[in-house]
Amino acid sequence: MGQTLFTNVKIFDGNGKRSYAGEVLLQGNMVKEVAKGQRKIKANGADVIDGAGATLMPGLIEPHAHVCYIDGVALAEIGRMPPEDHMVLALDNARVMLDSGFTGCFSAAGVGESKLRIEIALRDAINSGKFPGPRLLAASPEITSTAGLGDERKHHMYEESVGLIADGADEVRKACRMCVREGVDNLKINISGDEFARLGHSQQLTYTDSEVAAAAEVAKMTGVNIACHARADQAVRMALKHGINIIYHADYANNKTLDMLEAKKKAVFLAPAVGVVYTVAYEASNWGITTEIAESMNMLSKLENTYRVYQEVRKRGIRALPGGDYGFAFNPIGTNARDLEHFVNLFGYSPAEALIAATKWGGELMGMNLGQIKEGYLADILLVNGDPTQDVSILQDRDNLLAIIKDGSFHKAPDADALAARRQFAAPAAAE
Repeated sequence: MGQTLFTNVKIFDGNGKRSYAGEVLLQGNMVKEVAKGQRKIKANGADVIDGAGATLMPGLIEPHAHVCYIDGVALAEIGRMPPEDHMVLALDNARVMLDSGFTGCFSAAGVGESKLRIEIALRDAINSGKFPGPRLLAASPEITSTAGLGDERKHHMYEESVGLIADGADEVRKACRMCVREGVDNLKINISGDEFARLGHSQQLTYTDSEVAAAAEVAKMTGVNIACHARADQAVRMALKHGINIIYHADYANNKTLDMLEAKKKAVFLAPAVGVVYTVAYEASNWGITTEIAESMNMLSKLENTYRVYQEVRKRGIRALPGGDYGFAFNPIGTNARDLEHFVNLFGYSPAEALIAATKWGGELMGMNLGQIKEGYLADILLVNGDPTQDVSILQDRDNLLAIIKDGSFHKAPDADALAARRQFAAPAAAE
């Protein structure tokens, strides 16, 4: 197995401690050794890369990925794309995610019943090494109720979007089993509505307790992950009751529900997916969504609730992960790293806290030895021009990603001339 030694780097290892100057040795697809200081690790034939004081950090992990979304304006557009075109687009989206520093993606839903296997095929194509992309845990479509989020049908015509419609416990159970049969890693159910849906709203339940229980039962029996769309307070409680391990949004969780989340904080993850709400509220006028329209959709009040909830989530030490719902025209695939900045600016996280959430906690969600630069962990690593522990926004510029390593192999190798130029002007790596 080949070895690569990074020297003269500032290491953010993802474990919550401060960055430090050091060296990292990779062997094959694993982190072999990590050391503080310079000339601490013997090269012994390794390829040596002088990082010129750049930051070495774990690859980013997207906890609410929609790798197969098409950067459209409305969910209905997703269903209208032919499956052949959609597969090609999905392959390109996966490459873009890796180009953007995301070495892992926990999918939050595929793209509808008729195209259920697209995301599964995408995962398998990436794993085969034939196409570039992040580690991907593939998901079911949005398992949802009639008139729920993801149901774009009309009485006189069938129109698919991202949903797999299932009503009643038996239908939900069958839908979940079918998805497991086809090879998903994650089940996704929509327990509450959303202002993005034609019917229902964020504080309206769209599934009953028995329907949620049926989905959770299948997940437990088959060993797959289960995630849920749950904006309403009661939807969050229902998810907790049935052991759903990642809850998306939770915008309207009240203090009692936050107490319940805190009591189970070692077993549950949250992901607000604030980026899409923020862009719809303030940055979507080019797509016909003015501030007035956004206000009529309750986007501004939803944001206020999200700020309240996740500032409290941070204080309570509940694991909340940045990212989610990227794949629309106003927040396209590949801009996912912006959510780290939202965590800092909107929720009060420090840059280091946001980075831990996007790396270490993301690895814990994935259920793999990911998200840390640590001996025995998988070598999914970024070499970054600058210090993201001081300014997470630098991760939004792909030019700042000097190197991208996934599974021990370079997706983007460092440019020797660029590193040489950096050595002329940058001080050696130093511990903070």
